Amino acid sequence: MKIAVIQGPNLNMLGVREQHIYGQLKLEEIHQHMKAIAEQNGVELEFFQSNLEGEIVDKIQECLGDVDGIIINPAAYSHTSIAIRDALAGVGLPAIEVHLSNISAREEFRKKTITGEVCIGVISGLGLHSYGLALVGMIQIINEIRAMQEQQAQAEQKA
Repeated sequence: MKIAVIQGPNLNMLGVREQHIYGQLKLEEIHQHMKAIAEQNGVELEFFQSNLEGEIVDKIQECLGDVDGIIINPAAYSHTSIAIRDALAGVGLPAIEVHLSNISAREEFRKKTITGEVCIGVISGLGLHSYGLALVGMIQIINEIRAMQEQQAQAEQKA
């Protein structure tokens, strides 16, 4: 099982920027936390971060045929990027959107996530744990998808 973790703009600045919102947590600490969970579950993770919308779109498209699911924090692009939304919808992979802060409790423009509309779920406001929960959830979802595919294949063989 392989899961892509895609990080959007300014997440490379975690630990430096707006500590009153995001704390002192660094992106590498998030990735280390996720790696520990992945190792316990025999899952391979691929990490990617970009401040550029087009690079994020390219990465999502590259996931097709290469990964089983996507965990994405589009950051500010969550509220503005139809291109990232369309890329997520276009690849047809299960995706979970994550946010460190509670976007529902922030500025009005942050309360709607257009990219989250095409994800199977959105987890926000739990800091580091948003990512851990997304990973555990994605593992479960991929296992359920595989089980359904196996059942369908067995049913087709019997028919």
